[in-house]
Amino acid sequence: MRDLCPLSCRYSAPPRLPSNLFNSVRWFPKCPLMCVCRMPVMEKGQFQFPDAAGYVGFANLPNQVHRKSVKKGFEFTLMVVGESGLGKSTLINSLFLTDLYPERYIPGAAEKIERTVQIEASTVEIEERGVKLRLTVVDTPGYGDAINSQDCFKTIIQYIDNQFERYLHDESGLNRRHIVDNRVHCCFYFISPFGHGLKPLDVEFMKAIHSKVNIVPVIAKADTLTLRERDRLKRRILDEIAEHGIKIYQLPDADSDEDEEFKEQTRVLKASIPFAVIGSNQLIEVKGKKIRGRLYPWGVVEVENPEHNDFLKLRTMLVTHMQDLQEVTQDLHYENFRSERLKTAGRAVDEEVMDKDQILLQKEAEVKTHTQLQANSLFLVSICAKL
Repeated sequence: MRDLCPLSCRYSAPPRLPSNLFNSVRWFPKCPLMCVCRMPVMEKGQFQFPDAAGYVGFANLPNQVHRKSVKKGFEFTLMVVGESGLGKSTLINSLFLTDLYPERYIPGAAEKIERTVQIEASTVEIEERGVKLRLTVVDTPGYGDAINSQDCFKTIIQYIDNQFERYLHDESGLNRRHIVDNRVHCCFYFISPFGHGLKPLDVEFMKAIHSKVNIVPVIAKADTLTLRERDRLKRRILDEIAEHGIKIYQLPDADSDEDEEFKEQTRVLKASIPFAVIGSNQLIEVKGKKIRGRLYPWGVVEVENPEHNDFLKLRTMLVTHMQDLQEVTQDLHYENFRSERLKTAGRAVDEEVMDKDQILLQKEAEVKTHTQLQANSLFLVSICAKL
């Protein structure tokens, strides 16, 4: 039998090479995790030194990084933003096969009239075949519910900036070994399928945060659209995004040395933006097989069927590009915030120094004036004494 990738991968490995310890590896050529699936093979209780001429052993460094990463675990923060009733909570539960909102309160229509935007962060530890993920989902109930939604996204922007500020403070502190990264790495922005494109609120919100977080537009409740309506809505949304200069997350291009399957996957994912998705936590039996979907009088909509919606594509994008989302957050959005913060602090220091210099000059001028007045008084006293 052919070995399977030990990291939750469906790709199989070719037979092991009959050589020494460091040359005997299991290589998974199509695995998206690439070099971390390159695992050494040795018999239990045995250790062999490399006997190949010119071999040093640093080719085994990826395995060390892999072991440390798995031991430490991974962190990821996902923000979901959109109007109420678009299925945000259901989609998140479907994506990660967990229940993040077991006892959630749903407000009535009267409570939504003057409701303010709230920030609710839920953290869950997910473990899959020894790999641990600390997932934080930031929900924004109340967004777009009020009659006047002009300033409803200021709370969201403040939360994103506060996480950057907190990370900057921890990074500048003495103990930097155990910094918890709560920065928002990705934002799923849910777009209503019932309109004819983006609403003014959608445009203003995405323009306000596109320089702070990676935006992934998502069309909610795609089962309310026909295939032709879905394609037309996707084109309309992309045209409006380009027209208003909104910067959404761009998937990185596949390298030239990647296999054709990965290149095709990247091409399909790029062509699917914005993702039209369906969420459901119900298991429905179809032809003797239980699937997650939605049951209608005319048939069943399968959540994990790529012909029905883009749910699998969205999950594939999130999982395979999770590291890139974190790197873009670190190298682009956080660095922009950090540079602006340091510039502001530098200007404040310069102004403080200028204020101190101005105060010293004023005090020197006052001393000179006082000294001159004393000298004049003594001169007048001496003249009066002579008279």
